[in-house]
Amino acid sequence: MSSSIYGKLALTNLKNNRKTYIPYILTAILTVMMYYIMDGLVRNSALSEQNLHLILVYARMVIVIFSVIFLFYTNSFLIKRRKKEIGVYNILGMGKRHIAKMLTVETMVTAIVSIGIGILFGVIFSKLMFLILLKILNYDIGMDFEISISTLLYTLVFFLVIFIMTLIYNLFQIQLSNPVELLHGSSQGEKEPKTKWFMALFGIASLGVGYVIAITVDHPLAAIQAFFVAVVCVILGTYALFTAGSVALLKGLRKNKKFYYQTKHFSSVAGMIYRMKQNAVGLANICILSTMVLVMISTTISLYVGIEDVLDTRFPREFEAKTNISTPESDQAVDRIVEEELANAGVKPKSLLRYHDGGMAALIQENGFALQKFGNYGANDVVEVFMIPIEDYNQMEGTKDTLAPDEVFVYGTGKEWGKDTVMIGGRTYRVAKELKDMKIVSKNEQNLMDGYYVIVSDAAQIQEVLAKTYEDSEMQAEWVEQMSNLNYRVTFDLEGKEEDCLKAVKAMKARVEGEVYSGFCESKELSRGDFYFLYGGLLFIGIYLGALFLMATVLIMYYKQISEGYDDRERYQIMQKVGMSKREVKQSIRSQVLMVFFLPLVAAVIHITVAFGVVTKLLAVLNLTNVPLFLICTVATVIVFAVFYGIVFSLTAREYYKIVN
Repeated sequence: MSSSIYGKLALTNLKNNRKTYIPYILTAILTVMMYYIMDGLVRNSALSEQNLHLILVYARMVIVIFSVIFLFYTNSFLIKRRKKEIGVYNILGMGKRHIAKMLTVETMVTAIVSIGIGILFGVIFSKLMFLILLKILNYDIGMDFEISISTLLYTLVFFLVIFIMTLIYNLFQIQLSNPVELLHGSSQGEKEPKTKWFMALFGIASLGVGYVIAITVDHPLAAIQAFFVAVVCVILGTYALFTAGSVALLKGLRKNKKFYYQTKHFSSVAGMIYRMKQNAVGLANICILSTMVLVMISTTISLYVGIEDVLDTRFPREFEAKTNISTPESDQAVDRIVEEELANAGVKPKSLLRYHDGGMAALIQENGFALQKFGNYGANDVVEVFMIPIEDYNQMEGTKDTLAPDEVFVYGTGKEWGKDTVMIGGRTYRVAKELKDMKIVSKNEQNLMDGYYVIVSDAAQIQEVLAKTYEDSEMQAEWVEQMSNLNYRVTFDLEGKEEDCLKAVKAMKARVEGEVYSGFCESKELSRGDFYFLYGGLLFIGIYLGALFLMATVLIMYYKQISEGYDDRERYQIMQKVGMSKREVKQSIRSQVLMVFFLPLVAAVIHITVAFGVVTKLLAVLNLTNVPLFLICTVATVIVFAVFYGIVFSLTAREYYKIVN
């Protein structure tokens, strides 16, 4: 057989199967383009900010995994639809070796077009994505746009390998099949599936476990681990329920005579039962992808829109100067530097607080706080404990309270202590008063970690507790010295012109950290850029990956409709021949399409509704405690996605109607 015939056959086949191959090539082009852009951003030599670079690296890993799975998955649709055609070629005398050559040429053409145009669009749109990223970051970071030769080569090699792997898979499928199997390849799975009760029960149990974990978790730190466990359970439960539970549900509907014996329901339910085995995975994929899109976009938008709330949570006041090892000399030096630089900049301090404290992480117990690490404990058991002398408390609050050596005041930033005594460092104190508020920090039960402020009679008691806590520590001597001493803090807001405040903050930070031993400063304004880098990067990646997953969802919907259209065409033609009117056929089609198509969307909305609580805890880890803001963003995202989903449904359903009619 002439070698040129393979090229002609390949091009003819691609043209005849354009309804399936054009969407495949378009999505392959977009996947190549999006990988190229992301890899280019990762390799940009001017990108030095560590958090942003790490986010982009993880996003690239997600795109790599997605590209392999998605292109293989969509390729399986194509080869299934082509099996009958290939079977005809085989019966007409074309050997499997010749069919393999034809498929190789088709794959080469598809790969060249997809990778070539994808890289071209990647080069064109990478500059635009670069500018969008800079705009989202809201910060001039001096990044230069560049075209990376490494990115070109890695993209080319990576996607060539994927296309070669899909070709090997297709050849393997053809080699193992005989002509009769190929002719009926697109009709496999037509036997009525058995109800797999064990799998259905497993799906219900797995989904139930995931939901219970998501609903019951009540601590931000515990939510980190619980979230991933819940995600795995929900994914397994979703696949199991769509595979086995859907069949059980449809058979249950068939037993309901009032519902089943209606013209619009009869044929749709019967048809769905027979094809649910092959449709279940596609429906589950749509559900999981939809859930991922909703979660990613709603959370990243919330973080970015609520960045001022994040800064307010992370920095209760605009500036804080601190010495980790308090001495009279270092305390005086901090006070002097703050006063001098505020005066030099013409800025006034507002809500100024000065105090000493000793802070540590502790395990909360029935009778107090264990300051030594021992035993098994979870995230719910860990709290922050800050001990403050009564003298500093009075100075901050404008009171004249006194405490005996065995008495304390207790203030909980989240939950109240609620007991008459508290044990700290092996010593039991009587709680003279439980404070309702403190100027240092306001109550917020959504904080990452519960905190307790314990007011004691003098600084010597704090020093004694700290020394006992770290006396047998295996940490470095310098760290032990720092942790075993009191801190001195000066914290305040600023009143003045924005540029003068920024000038004062920079000067105070430079002098305190340069002139004072163990001096350290935190500033809301100086940290703003870092937070925009982190949360702006997360927003960019959320939208970027959301768009990628949305593209996958659309293509799966499209192939599902095309595949079902060809499978149903003959069945509906037979029904019309035996007396079913066109109107009844249309009602039956509409009933089937609506029932199947919107099931994944409903399941996705249920998933994100149940996950709302645990996601708010995860956002608290990132300092976003504004739950109403996240609720608004989530509802808005669901509405927009549902509208888009409906539009995609109507467009793909139209193709289905054309094929069936």
